[in-house]
Amino acid sequence: MKIFSTLFIFLSLFTFTTSESTCKNNPDLSLVSKAFSSVYGFDVTWFGSNCSSPITEIKLSSRSLTGTVSWKYLTNLSHLHTIDLSNNSLKGFVHPMFWSISSLVQVNLSKNKLGGTVAVTKSSSPIQRLDLSFNRFTNFGSVFYGFPNLTSLDLSHNDLKILPFWFTNLTKLENLSISSCNIYGNPQPISHIKSLKHLDVSVNHMNGQFPNDFPPLSSLDFLNISFNNFTGVVPQDQYAKFGNSCFIHAGNVQTKNLLPNHKNSSQFHIKNHNFTTPPHKMLPMRHKPMNKNTNRKKPKSRKKVLITATSAASAFLILVMGSILLCLYKRRKSLARKNKWLISKPIQVPFRMDKSGPFSFETESGNSWVADIKEPSSASVVMFEKPLMNLTFKDLIVATSHFGKESLLAEGRCGPVYRAVLPGDLHVAIKVLEHARELGNDDAIALFEELSRLKHPNLLPISGFCIAGKEKLVLYEFIANGDLHRWLHELPTAAPNVEDWTNDTWEVQNGPQITSPGKMEWHTRHRIAVGIARGLAYLHQAQSKPVVHGHLVLSNILLADDFEPRIADFGLSQNRVNGSSEMDVYDFGVVLVELLTGKIGSDDTIKSVRRLVKDGHGADALDSRLKLDGDSVSEMVECLRVGYLCTAESPNKRPRMQQVLGLLKDIHPHPLGPHPS
Repeated sequence: MKIFSTLFIFLSLFTFTTSESTCKNNPDLSLVSKAFSSVYGFDVTWFGSNCSSPITEIKLSSRSLTGTVSWKYLTNLSHLHTIDLSNNSLKGFVHPMFWSISSLVQVNLSKNKLGGTVAVTKSSSPIQRLDLSFNRFTNFGSVFYGFPNLTSLDLSHNDLKILPFWFTNLTKLENLSISSCNIYGNPQPISHIKSLKHLDVSVNHMNGQFPNDFPPLSSLDFLNISFNNFTGVVPQDQYAKFGNSCFIHAGNVQTKNLLPNHKNSSQFHIKNHNFTTPPHKMLPMRHKPMNKNTNRKKPKSRKKVLITATSAASAFLILVMGSILLCLYKRRKSLARKNKWLISKPIQVPFRMDKSGPFSFETESGNSWVADIKEPSSASVVMFEKPLMNLTFKDLIVATSHFGKESLLAEGRCGPVYRAVLPGDLHVAIKVLEHARELGNDDAIALFEELSRLKHPNLLPISGFCIAGKEKLVLYEFIANGDLHRWLHELPTAAPNVEDWTNDTWEVQNGPQITSPGKMEWHTRHRIAVGIARGLAYLHQAQSKPVVHGHLVLSNILLADDFEPRIADFGLSQNRVNGSSEMDVYDFGVVLVELLTGKIGSDDTIKSVRRLVKDGHGADALDSRLKLDGDSVSEMVECLRVGYLCTAESPNKRPRMQQVLGLLKDIHPHPLGPHPS
């Protein structure tokens, strides 16, 4: 018996060892392990014990996964046809090569925290069903040129802003949802998709003619255009087919209602009425016919006249009220268009005084900050440009949905940054200065007032501040285009023509769309570099002693609608006291090297570029995405030499920013558009 037991254990160990060896030698399983190596909560044993078979499906929905997927490893799974990672907390960007998997048919990445741009590196993909809803995607470039087989596409609850023109190529698409994507513009790109059966464009800012700018209504089984700005008329049969809820607040959209007893049609402004019964069923009451010989004929006739007159007066009153509401609505939309904001307002949750302070708020990274005050209305908000505004910390809580994660823009070195829309339709970014907690209130107020007086077209000054306990919050104008790091390293490169760039994230909402210069244009990058140099030179010379930025990086440089750079966070860094203008010059040199090479400005990058410039091979360091010709290459190399001077190891050998500005202007004397002096 003992011998038998020993033999059994030996065979078991042998089988386990063989199985483990087979699993380790399975290339598909190895690739999946590498792809999810940075994902917390992932367990490779979920793929079972059959280690020899190729992986055809990755279904990890609702597994509480957090972290970043290394998508490029999945591209070598030649048999993968389905991937479902929905309802997790995955972050980061999807690698362009992921969409090139030749066997991929179904992809569901919904309900995560994925963002940035979706780009594709292959001209065609077999994907048929794609769900990217409830994420943070901001742009899709020309990705769907390569998805001719799509039958179902859900992009709802992202931040697309515009409807790409290439939707016309999705000739097999049957289901399309772009609800709650903050989309402006006309729906014409989808009007040619004859195969559509399910269409949801609700809760956007779209305009256009209904139904002329839509696919044929007769082929649709479901339609929702509610909460938009369309104009037009809904045929009575289509209104009955789709129901009133699909047209609520759709804009100035009306429905034709032919009553049996009337030759003319009456129209109802759907956006001003929350119908529970379709208008074609709201018929007048029919009275029984009176006997011709009755003595009450005249009183009945008078009563009928009175009812008719009352109905006419009521209808006129409703029409007047509807017209007034329509005018107010159009005025509000007109004012909204004057603000060049590319994001929707945060959902403002009314503040409820359930308890007294202190008030604690948690960020996405798990960090928290505390406003140690008993009443949120006891901490006032000071607005420099609008001193008469009576705002408190309570208003900031409401405007940011209790400083919720849905309002969180970023978590930088200084602290979390939130977006908010304050009373008066004032769009701001609110930054919590974590490193300023030990700064005295009087010193903080003096600092904020001093920085607010620094005015320059290439600076983003403080708009206001709030001191809640030890927490110091500063308010800035919100710049919707984002920062220079995002533009240079995250947005896709495309040909600089009108079609491509009007379907990217760079567009202005009031008036005609403005196309963005491509990042491959040398003069665009030079224009940005000169603007940054102007702003930094102003900081160093505007007052009796230089105002040190202390942490000039691409993420602290925002891009206005005209591509003029605006430096943010100046004077607020922890290095503002011990820092120097020479350190700012070095940081500017790093930014300049990043602009010219397209590479992250790490120490290794700076050393490599300095070596190439010193050896006379600066052209080898230039960004391959830039359009290169003889004159532009020499100009760019000269610009790299300026970066070389700025990043000198000895601070005494670095030029002053005013000298740097002069050198840059001499390199390229005619940049696009005028610069402020």
